[in-house]
Amino acid sequence: MSITIDQSPSSSLSDLRAAVAGPVFTPDDPEFGAELAGFNVAVTPGASIVVGATSAADVAAAVRHARANGLRIGVRATGHGPVLEGGNQLTISTSRMTDITVDPIARTARVGAGVRWRDVAAATAPHGLTGLAGSSSSVGVVGYTLGGGLSPFGREFGYAADHVRSIEVVTADGIVRTLDATAGSDLFTALLGARDGLGIVTAIEFDLLPVATFYGGGIFFAGNAASDVLHAWRQWAPTLPEEAGTSIAILRLPPDPNLPPPLQGQLAVHVRYTHTGDPGVAESLLAPIRSAGPVLLENVGVHPAAALDAVHMDPPGPMPSVEQGVALGELTASAVDALLDAAGPDVASPLAIVEIRLLGGKLVAPQRVPNAVSGRDAAFTVLAIGVPAGPLGDQVEAHLSGVVDAVAPWSRGALLNLSGRRAHNRDELWPQAQRELLAEIRRRHDPAGVFSLTDPNNLG
Repeated sequence: MSITIDQSPSSSLSDLRAAVAGPVFTPDDPEFGAELAGFNVAVTPGASIVVGATSAADVAAAVRHARANGLRIGVRATGHGPVLEGGNQLTISTSRMTDITVDPIARTARVGAGVRWRDVAAATAPHGLTGLAGSSSSVGVVGYTLGGGLSPFGREFGYAADHVRSIEVVTADGIVRTLDATAGSDLFTALLGARDGLGIVTAIEFDLLPVATFYGGGIFFAGNAASDVLHAWRQWAPTLPEEAGTSIAILRLPPDPNLPPPLQGQLAVHVRYTHTGDPGVAESLLAPIRSAGPVLLENVGVHPAAALDAVHMDPPGPMPSVEQGVALGELTASAVDALLDAAGPDVASPLAIVEIRLLGGKLVAPQRVPNAVSGRDAAFTVLAIGVPAGPLGDQVEAHLSGVVDAVAPWSRGALLNLSGRRAHNRDELWPQAQRELLAEIRRRHDPAGVFSLTDPNNLG
């Protein structure tokens, strides 16, 4: 299906307002700042115009206006995605596009570009179904999925991108298209994993999974036992079956009264765990790691799939942050020691989180559809998040680089969604042949580079 948009040579702001059903804001409007605001308050997106799209037709009209007036195009949905900085741009906000259709018989859902995973959970849980949500339900479904979509359930089911049935996208020529794998579309394949610079996705349809509950949660260990716990986790995690997922994080927690008292102002090591099978089996598999060190707090048990947030316990609201991530081919004892030297309890660090996630299982190869998800050959991924505020705030960049440099001998590319600022250097994400193919697809579908976060002549 496609909807052809009239390609007039130029248009005024009044023409744009007449062409879209949603609001149009400029910096003079009081709503402008709120429309652009994102989860990461350390970054201020740039824009000359913001269109609050309510439909794919609104998005297409906005694209036509931007092309006619020589504006770059940015997209904002839930505010967790990459930010296009600088002026001379039109930003399309898709947060109003929140339609959800669930087919419990076919086990599918179709969602608009502004839908968050918590909205999907609310719609699918009554049917005993779930999508492959990530660690936080406040994240938008579309951006997360286009970047691959790593779920705590991923080792059993693969990436969220592996389960997409169709994509509705507005391409650079101002046409709304519906793509799927059966059409052999290179654009469909590239969007699923490469995400940026290819078009504006307005809706996706994806498979749901018959998972109503899981056994899991987290165990917080005392920070002074970080070495013992990380080394124990390194040996334990790879022994788990595919239906189990785990990650471990060094956390520097603020003295926030909203945190449980044992965690306030503490450095802790957080082991996260999920298992979608028998709770008795899941508990026995978790037992070896429980004795790795002194436990401050734990919240392990049987949870509804809609309560997946209970595993990672990510911050629920906006915060200033800077991220760097890298994937690893292996996690040796020396790699753990290197991470501890860079961000362990003996280091004065502005890094709030240094996390290692176990990969493998069904994450190794596409499970249903061809796609461009990066990092398929990695065994682990490391993500460091720093807070550019407080006494050590000006040292964030150095400490982030220190973590990446520490594990460089074991690094193997990166996952797009978990690469942070490294996402802008695509040389580190895909092998050369795949980069060249993705660059060619981008140039063919968007020769002017209006959707690109980078120079249109360097889209690989």
